[in-house]
Amino acid sequence: MRTEKMSDRIAVRLEEIAGTDKVLRDAPMSKYTSFRAGGKADLLVNVSSGEDLQQILQFLSSEGIAHMILGNGSNVLVRDGGYRGVIVRIGEAFNYMRIEDCALVCGSGVSLAMAAKAAANAALTGLEFASGIPGSVGGGVFMNAGAYGGELKNVLKSTALITGDGTAFAQASAEELEMGYRHTRLHESGEIVLEAVFELEPGDPKEILALMADLTARRNEKQPVTYPSAGSFFKRPEGYFAGKMIQDAGLKGLSVGGAQVSQLHSGFIINTGGASATDILQLMQIVQARVLDQFGVLLEPEVRIIGE
Repeated sequence: MRTEKMSDRIAVRLEEIAGTDKVLRDAPMSKYTSFRAGGKADLLVNVSSGEDLQQILQFLSSEGIAHMILGNGSNVLVRDGGYRGVIVRIGEAFNYMRIEDCALVCGSGVSLAMAAKAAANAALTGLEFASGIPGSVGGGVFMNAGAYGGELKNVLKSTALITGDGTAFAQASAEELEMGYRHTRLHESGEIVLEAVFELEPGDPKEILALMADLTARRNEKQPVTYPSAGSFFKRPEGYFAGKMIQDAGLKGLSVGGAQVSQLHSGFIINTGGASATDILQLMQIVQARVLDQFGVLLEPEVRIIGE
């Protein structure tokens, strides 16, 4: 979207599909991402139904308009120049759960923490590791989220998807999604998760809740949960731990503006207050350069970085 006139035309069409109260111009992405930093998107549309999502995707694709799907915004950083296009934000219509025997069925907008809690309440085990992951089910499946030795690919039975252009629906198993370390085929195909089914096992409610409490305590002790961040900033290099390499390179506590390598866990870059996306990205580059120089390993960001 290069002109205000074009942006207005697109906004009007999105309002016709989703409703005037669902479309926001010049949306401050610091409000919609867990880093609490970043520039503005030209337009943001909150999608309240699967039918609306399909129509929006078809419209944006047919017009060649840049767009991105956003869930909880827990793994996204928008550069300070903002995003020239439309952020399609998954809304309340995708925030549902139900139990079917030993399966937990979740809409893509459900938080992973709430999914883990629902499984525990139903005395189902297998999803405890996800109780502290801040993202949504859709975003979690997209990147095969994991923590404390667990990954979604180990419990995911199937997914309902829509193609990126909104023209077709499909079902896919974890195997068909080609789920690897923080990666699935969705990164390349552009398909969007609408629903996920997790295959779990019957368990003892007390043991499930005790494990979740233990993981929460460990997380609160070792991770900077009181500061805005995107969780672990870098992917784990094969044979290494990113946090340890960053710490061994003497970078713990290093700051650029309001961005800091966490004093508590060097694998986290945090917003200590008023950090810009540029602060965060400059700090990322310093960390990458220092680790590459000292260990010969280039750290890859786990966070999706978009915008200009």
